[in-house]
Amino acid sequence: MKVLLVNGSPNKAGCTYTALKEIADQLEIHGIESEFFHLGSAPVAGCIACHSCDDGSPCALNDDVYNRFITAAKDADGYIFGSPVYYANINASFGCLLDRAFFSQGKIFHYKPTAAIVSSRRGGSGSAFDRLNKYFTISNMLVVSSRYWNHVHGNTPEEVKQDLEGLQIMRTLADNMAWILKVIEYSKEEIPYPSLDKKIRTNFIR
Repeated sequence: MKVLLVNGSPNKAGCTYTALKEIADQLEIHGIESEFFHLGSAPVAGCIACHSCDDGSPCALNDDVYNRFITAAKDADGYIFGSPVYYANINASFGCLLDRAFFSQGKIFHYKPTAAIVSSRRGGSGSAFDRLNKYFTISNMLVVSSRYWNHVHGNTPEEVKQDLEGLQIMRTLADNMAWILKVIEYSKEEIPYPSLDKKIRTNFIR
């Protein structure tokens, strides 16, 4: 079993990574493999609403960051999506990637456990956390919780390491993710995944 830890920060070893590393170390205790995906600082285009992916095709923009992410995501059993907080929101480039990935390839995330974590110096965590969770709750995913909202605070990795409550939240999140993954693994032969009806779309303007 493997969890993809998605670092939505341009900084490879910054505060968001520090929180994700705490999760990775705790998952290892449970025998769960982790793989890091780093967004990086390369430009990421936003969705252009061309609808070329409506038939399940990959995004037509076809950039390296998107392709690497989809390849990694298809191979994962669970996900933790982490982002720094910029202007009370997630990193804009991260949002562009997730918009395109979930819109074009949403089926690969169905029924897989996931969670969001956010890192901020001080404020804005709640709205950024909410933004990430909206991707999950529109995609038939299983949202894993912790003992408090999944935030860490600090302006540097060293300061994040002083946020003892935040790090404990990350470890508890990892414990819960490991438990859910094992429940799914042990029960999937006995309890099949739900079947989805064809999607109904209701437009309110006629």
